[in-house]
Amino acid sequence: MGETADGVQASVLHGVKDLKLENRSLGPPGPSEVQVAVQATGLCGSDLHYFNHYRNGDIIVREPLTLGHESSGVITAVGSGVTSINVGDRVALEVGLPCLECEFCTSGRYNICKTLRFRSSAKSFPHFQGTLQKRINHPAAYCHKLPDSVSQDLGALLEPLGVAIHGLRRAALKPGCTALVFGAGAVGLLCAAVCKISGVKEVIIADIQEDRLNFAVENKFADAKVLVPMKRFEAIEEKLKFAKEVAELVKKASSAGEVDTVFECTGVESCLQASIYATKPGGRIMLIGMGNPIQTLPISAAALREVDLVGVFRYANTYDEAIKIVSSDDPLLPDLSKLITHRYHGFENIPDAFAMAGRVKDDEGKLVLKVFVET
Repeated sequence: MGETADGVQASVLHGVKDLKLENRSLGPPGPSEVQVAVQATGLCGSDLHYFNHYRNGDIIVREPLTLGHESSGVITAVGSGVTSINVGDRVALEVGLPCLECEFCTSGRYNICKTLRFRSSAKSFPHFQGTLQKRINHPAAYCHKLPDSVSQDLGALLEPLGVAIHGLRRAALKPGCTALVFGAGAVGLLCAAVCKISGVKEVIIADIQEDRLNFAVENKFADAKVLVPMKRFEAIEEKLKFAKEVAELVKKASSAGEVDTVFECTGVESCLQASIYATKPGGRIMLIGMGNPIQTLPISAAALREVDLVGVFRYANTYDEAIKIVSSDDPLLPDLSKLITHRYHGFENIPDAFAMAGRVKDDEGKLVLKVFVET
């Protein structure tokens, strides 16, 4: 389907794995807005949940929804009051729009604003449509100009990189500490990367997929790896015994034994349980992964050793730092572009992109980490 004179092409989800190409009306940008031609969008785990289940945990889609929120593009029009960016500028899109008036916004924690609207999320209604469309109008204040040295792809990666930066800030790491990352997907690898450039002495990464672990170590995202056995148990006693076994694997992989901080990026119950057992007294566990909302935890093992469980939800005020990171020549920074393993061009290939994003490897045996749609 081509665009009409008064519409832009959009990929719209109508049900489980039911994507349709539609034309959506789009007027000129408002006084404080710009119009952006979206060029690159990375597919995220939440996008996959919506695509595969028409819901994300307890959040149910209530109207047709355009997915996509890890994006960059080029300014094609500016509102009458916009002076900070110009037509032709390349920008990364920050897609969460807070109220700017509540106690959280005024204290700088706008990511937990109760009325924040986030593109491609069904939490607010009417839903805030995502970026898998030809052009969008977006507030200029949330369009971050990219330096010439930063590609459109890296510009789109600034969004998940922001999650890692926000987690790092809340971890309050001390120089020379040790960090464990559970989950060697894109977010876990980005958490490992920011640890590497932040004075962490040793980064250990754990996952059930050995190929992902090998990728992490070979590309210098992590110093050591832990292959988590593929086991499932029903009884809580067996679950906790297994978690202790995993924690012992971590201690053997770490030169310091117990770790100072864990970045839990899976949301899997057994990983969080193992995190508690693997963390040294006074350490912190960063809750980044979104898993089952109800989990059984050995909470006394945390409380009696003052191990803090710290929530991490999206990000706030991270884009400037993220741009500095990807623009730097820090020798400790891994090549983040290697996270983008598969690219799909054009709206007609978006269903194939979602199908690939749900896989561990492609038909040629290549590892699938981050799938991009380029429009």
